[in-house]
Amino acid sequence: MKELLSGNLIIIGGAEDKEGRKEILKKVCSCIDKDKDILLVATIATEYPKEAANKYRKVFEELEVKNIKILDISERRDAFEEENKNLIKEASLIFFTGGDQLRITSLIGGTSVYDALKDACELGAYIVGTSAGASVMSDTMIVQGDDEDSPRKCTLKMAPGLGLIKDVIIDQHFAQRGRIGRLLTGIAQNPEVLGIGIDENTAIIVEKNGMIEVIGEGAVYFVDGSKITYTNVSELKSDEILSMHNVILHVLTENNKFDLIKKMPFEEEKTSYENNTKENI
Repeated sequence: MKELLSGNLIIIGGAEDKEGRKEILKKVCSCIDKDKDILLVATIATEYPKEAANKYRKVFEELEVKNIKILDISERRDAFEEENKNLIKEASLIFFTGGDQLRITSLIGGTSVYDALKDACELGAYIVGTSAGASVMSDTMIVQGDDEDSPRKCTLKMAPGLGLIKDVIIDQHFAQRGRIGRLLTGIAQNPEVLGIGIDENTAIIVEKNGMIEVIGEGAVYFVDGSKITYTNVSELKSDEILSMHNVILHVLTENNKFDLIKKMPFEEEKTSYENNTKENI
């Protein structure tokens, strides 16, 4: 089986509830021992790291996490510091805040901090990202594209991500910002990958075996372009409306599951009681 994942991931579509029931962040905290384990907040994506650190420290303290540390990398040279590498090594869960996903890759790509992050993921640490921290999880990420517009041939800007999950493109704030068009453009350009659009206050839990579970109040959209029979995508007349045929779309909500390997929703087998009941009706 092709290796698609480095480890266990939680990918949040942004604007997760931080003041009410905090259901998604509660789920995040339940992955670790809140009394003993270290939760590391990585503020790399934002230009306001102190504000982001204070906000998430307060939320995680309210959720009774005892050991919260901050990874602040504002300049690329910080990503070579032994102290920052050790912070990642010690953490059981690493939480990437929102901001600009290109800041994350440009600041840590190819550094000892990035190597430590990949090692931590493979050794069992949970990697969590919200908003920009969600988009950066994949090996190819959307950097810029038009919201609330029809898909156009080549108006999307993409770049390499962290590569913690392979062969997918992730977009966030999905329904709220009308991003279906830009995700379709991404899939037209890369039909071998799976597009995943995640609504706000919604997340996917991605296990290393490729099983995905949806949590939160919104929906998650899986766009499969592997069976596309026609597309007009090309660099010529790049601002023209995109045409593509035979695209598969799955829409999942809370507690629904998706098999990343098979690229299809997972339906648990009915129990013998359910089968017998159906046969007797």
